[in-house]
Amino acid sequence: MTRAIRWILVLAVVAAAGYFVWQRYYGPEAVAKTENAQKAASRRPAIPVSVAQVEKADFPVYLIGLGTVQAFNTVLVRTRVDGQIDKIAFKEGQTVNQGDLLAEIDPRPYQAALDQAKAKKVQDEANLANANLDLQRYTKLGEFATRQQTDTQRSTVAQLAAQIAADEAAISNAQTQLDYTQIKSPIPGVVGLRQVDIGNIVNASAQTGIVTVTQIEPITVIFTAPEGQLPYISEAQAVSPLKTIAITTDGKKPLAEGKLSVINNQVDTTSGTIRLKAVFDNKDHALWPGQSVSTRLLVKTLKDATVVPDDAIQHGTDGLYAYAVSTDNKAELRKVKVSQSIDGRTVVDEGLKPGERVITGGQFKVQPGSPVTTAVASSDTAQDKVKPE
Repeated sequence: MTRAIRWILVLAVVAAAGYFVWQRYYGPEAVAKTENAQKAASRRPAIPVSVAQVEKADFPVYLIGLGTVQAFNTVLVRTRVDGQIDKIAFKEGQTVNQGDLLAEIDPRPYQAALDQAKAKKVQDEANLANANLDLQRYTKLGEFATRQQTDTQRSTVAQLAAQIAADEAAISNAQTQLDYTQIKSPIPGVVGLRQVDIGNIVNASAQTGIVTVTQIEPITVIFTAPEGQLPYISEAQAVSPLKTIAITTDGKKPLAEGKLSVINNQVDTTSGTIRLKAVFDNKDHALWPGQSVSTRLLVKTLKDATVVPDDAIQHGTDGLYAYAVSTDNKAELRKVKVSQSIDGRTVVDEGLKPGERVITGGQFKVQPGSPVTTAVASSDTAQDKVKPE
């Protein structure tokens, strides 16, 4: 075979291969397949998602911390006189007012001492009356009575008058000791567990008490805040007392709302925190001394903030993002910047505008440009139902 014929055969093979490739990728059948694939992609079903509207609202900025409830006043009630307890007048856990009777000590020895002091005063008053009569007689005798007799009698009258004053003080003291036999509540509050029983001998010198009374209306919560927040807290507190909310430690149930009353006079350098005290009316006794609570201190309120549900914000390798829903019901990827978040709501500084719709459920199925069918997220239903638009 000549060289020319071989070249012709090679060119023919190359031409045939080229034609086959052209038919495979660029021929009418290939074009038709590509168009069919694009049409199929455009007809892919919409992805069901839940959406919520981006809102424009005032957003409270809370400083969250942990605190401990402390009684406004706590008193260990002890006896001020010695004696046997004759009566316990309270029930454990009872609410009492200031001045209510709690216990009574046998009053008979102290009643006797009071009667004795009163009798002593009557005796001294009789002596004084007689001394005054003698002084009048010496005075009327004039020159027939010596000056020494008159002066001595006048001194006797003064001594007896002083003795009556001492008797009055003794009566007052005896009456006070008798009053102490009735042990009364020094403050309003709730009594705790009884520490002594009827029939026991109690002493004023003993350190153990009869019962503890704890004032819980009002009540306080001691909590801490980072020292970096101190300037903002002080500035806001100077305008008006800051609202403080006490919540259960799991963050699910608000307990009471009060006001910040005290900012401690020094920062704890070991922890870098400042101690704060808030006062609560506690009329419903939702707070109890020693209870641990979460606290929210309202530092400021952002006016007309852009707010979305927390579920709309997603974390990606490039930062935070959210899916907005366009007017033609397609997902749009938006990179966002947020500043505050609490109670399931987040403030968006960049990336979204009020009035737009954002996807809050079903994002894991969504890609940029994906068609979606939406249902508005509602807190009134347990689950959002998807309804095609």
